[in-house]
Amino acid sequence: MKKEQTVTVTEENKMGVMPENRLLITMALPMMISMLVQALYNVVDSIFVSRIGEDALTAVSMAFPMQNLLIGLASGIAVGMNALVSKALGEKKTDTANHMAMHGVFLAVCAYLLFLVLGLTISRVFFVIQGASETIADYGHDYLFIIMCFSFGVYIEVIYERLLQSTGKTIYTMFTQGIGAIINIIMDPVLIFGIGIFPKMGIRGAAAATVLGQIVAAILAVILNSMKNTDLQLNFRKFKPELKAISSILFIGIPSVIMVAIGSVMTFCVNKILVAFSSTAVAVFGVYYKLQSFAFMPVFGMNNGMVPIIAYNYGAQKPDRIMKTLKLAAFYATCIMVIAFIIMQTIPGALLQLFSASEEMLAIGIPALRTISISFLFAGASVICSSFFQAMGCSVYSMVISIMRQLVCLIPLAFLFAQTGDVSKVWLAWPIAEVVSISCGLFFLNRINKKMIRPMRQA
Repeated sequence: MKKEQTVTVTEENKMGVMPENRLLITMALPMMISMLVQALYNVVDSIFVSRIGEDALTAVSMAFPMQNLLIGLASGIAVGMNALVSKALGEKKTDTANHMAMHGVFLAVCAYLLFLVLGLTISRVFFVIQGASETIADYGHDYLFIIMCFSFGVYIEVIYERLLQSTGKTIYTMFTQGIGAIINIIMDPVLIFGIGIFPKMGIRGAAAATVLGQIVAAILAVILNSMKNTDLQLNFRKFKPELKAISSILFIGIPSVIMVAIGSVMTFCVNKILVAFSSTAVAVFGVYYKLQSFAFMPVFGMNNGMVPIIAYNYGAQKPDRIMKTLKLAAFYATCIMVIAFIIMQTIPGALLQLFSASEEMLAIGIPALRTISISFLFAGASVICSSFFQAMGCSVYSMVISIMRQLVCLIPLAFLFAQTGDVSKVWLAWPIAEVVSISCGLFFLNRINKKMIRPMRQA
């Protein structure tokens, strides 16, 4: 027991004492690298799918809302668990931290069972109601059925990676996410085109490669937690679900899930708007989402490094460390997004050619990438603000921002611009919505500073 307590104090000193810039980089950099590998997978996966045909690429694009919701539910549960575990460790309550961690795992299992049922029942209907053709719906069913029914890998992976993050052991998440993504990238062409002893599976091969990478990453995450994460001791032999613990996790995590659900609704609705122009417009939208992951994934990695630092120091009542960490994260995130903006503005055609773009796709896609990427100038700070609110236990603010950005602004604006009959005008909805998002974020940030940060300083 003494050995375990010594390790805990060491990690507490790291989160509460190490210089903020060094701590943030130490915590975030491994996750940013692993998220970049994830982004590479996202792009490579679609590149190989595009070789099957544009209909297959469109099907994967139309599958995105459901796939995003699946991962978002896992992330939402993990956000709630992560914030509470880190806060408990900051308060030196190791029993509470273990208790919350086990309930996070329990909720992840429940979420997987939900998507297993959905995968068995609605995996083709989902494409039909978006207006997909028979060919696209067939491709979509083959892909989404596998993704949903075998999603236990992603749920286990996300939860156990967040347990590592919550105790400051972020370096190990680089291994889990990186290995999962590398397996995915390697197996994509092997299973899609049937290389060596493997059968030619087409779009089902892309889905199989995805879940295979997730399952391997999940196994590694569980092993690393049992071997390296001495701050948490999970014992499920006497585990009994408690409504209070479940409610605490969901209170913080559900707004995050709702935000992702809103994003899925937004993507679903935009697909419906764009399919009225052409299936190529839908494919362009899907390609954009794959490309923008190169910008947003590192920012999400920055988020994952920032959240446990904020939550820990909130529990330890150290307001100066909280605010300095926030400012540093927002600065780095903005720098990343500015670089992404410059790339999108200068070589949009070359980026689209990675996906075997037709002349029609280039005609639609080049103005799309240039217009949407204007939103990047505001998005970095906006994303950091939303995660800051979650770490401070104010997830409802993040939810409100997401609602304002996507439901109140983006979808109605996209619909109104579509009425002009010019698809290039639809993309203007993104930068306008992002300006609204950052404005709301700054407003709520000021409220938290007045109601939570200043009282800590005066205590």
